[in-house]
Amino acid sequence: MKGLALAEQYFQTYGVPMIEQKFRACRERIAAGLVGDGSECFGFDDAISQDHDWGPSFCLWLTRDDFDEIGHDLQEEYGNLPREFMGIPARSESQWGAGRVGVFEIGAFYRQFIGRDDLPRTREQWRVLPETNLAVCTNGSVFTDPLGEFTRIRDGLLAFYPEDVRLKKIASRCMSAAQSGQYNYMRCIRRGEYVAAQYAETKFIGDVISIVFLLNKRYKPFYKWMHRALAGLPLLGDQLHDMIHTLVTMQEHARGEAIYWRKVDLIEEISRLIINVFRAQGLSDSESTFLLDHGPEVVRRIRSPKLQKESVWVE
Repeated sequence: MKGLALAEQYFQTYGVPMIEQKFRACRERIAAGLVGDGSECFGFDDAISQDHDWGPSFCLWLTRDDFDEIGHDLQEEYGNLPREFMGIPARSESQWGAGRVGVFEIGAFYRQFIGRDDLPRTREQWRVLPETNLAVCTNGSVFTDPLGEFTRIRDGLLAFYPEDVRLKKIASRCMSAAQSGQYNYMRCIRRGEYVAAQYAETKFIGDVISIVFLLNKRYKPFYKWMHRALAGLPLLGDQLHDMIHTLVTMQEHARGEAIYWRKVDLIEEISRLIINVFRAQGLSDSESTFLLDHGPEVVRRIRSPKLQKESVWVE
C-alpha cells in the first residue's frame, strides 16, 4: 500500500474517532493530512522506502491560538494511537526523520520550509523561496480542513510564482542550460576533461528539468525525485523523462567517441523541443536553436522594469 493511502485510512480508523471523543468541541478547527518530507508525500514510495520514516501516521494542523490551547494534549493523544495498522508496523523514525508527522501549528509548519508563516506578498519574497521546499510543503494530501486556514496558504502557494518571477527563472535556466549542455559539454570532451563534461551534462539535465516544471507551473522536487516527477507533466513531461533517461544510460549501449556525439545530438534535440514550446507560448520569437539566445527573449516579456534590467544569468 502507498503511504498516502495508508495515512488516510489510519486517520479515518483512529484519528477521526480520537478527535470526536477527545476534542469534539474543536473538531471543526483541526486540519489533517500528510504533507512534507518523505517519498510517500510525493507518491513515490516503494518497498525500499519502508526501511525508515514510513508507516501509519498523519499530520494534524492547528491555528496558533488552537495550538496553544490544545496542541500539547492533542499530540499526547496522537502518541497513544495504535502503533500497528493493517499488519503494518509503526513508523520507524531515523535520526533525521523526526518531526515529520504529528501535531503542528500551521504557521510553524510552513515556516520550516519557506521561512514564512503565510504567503509571500512581493516578487522579492517569492524569489528567495527554495523551489524544492515549495514542492515539499505543497505535496501530499489534505484529508480534511473544515476551517480552511491550512488550505488557504497551500492553495496560494500552488497558484505558483508571480508571472514575472516565473519568466525570470525560465530565462536564467536557458542561459545556464545552453552554457553547460550545448556549449561546454563537447568542449570538455575534446580537452579530455571528462569530470567537467559529466558535470556539464548533469547541470544541463537539472536546468532543463527546471524549465519543464516552470513551463508546467509546478514546483520541481529535489534532485532525488525531479526526474521521476517529470513523468506525467502535461507539457513535455513524459517525452523529456524518456529522453533524459536515454541520455544518462547511453553509455550502457555504446562505447568510444561516438557516444559523445550521440549525447550532443540528444542535448540538441531536447533543447529544440523546449524552444518549440517557447515559440508556441509566445515566450520567444527567436529562430535560434541555441537556448542562450532565448533567455533575453523571455526577459523581454517581463513587465517589471526593475526585474527586466537585472542580469539574465542570475536567478
